[in-house]
Amino acid sequence: MKNFEIPTWVQPDGQPVTCIEKIKVLNENLEELREIAQDALEDAILMGCDEKQVRSVLAELLASLDNPYKKV
Repeated sequence: MKNFEIPTWVQPDGQPVTCIEKIKVLNENLEELREIAQDALEDAILMGCDEKQVRSVLAELLASLDNPYKKV
């Protein structure tokens, strides 16, 4: 498994997030997403799907997420 480096979380103004609890939640969420995506990739490959397509679909899924808090 490739190493994945947890990012330094930043605010919209570029300043780092410094609240330890917020960082903990963000990192836990990222790890959960990684585990689910890994399981989905493995399942798809075992069922005969093209790995490149599955990775593309997963990337498109992430890109399609909406920000419900976006200022209009």
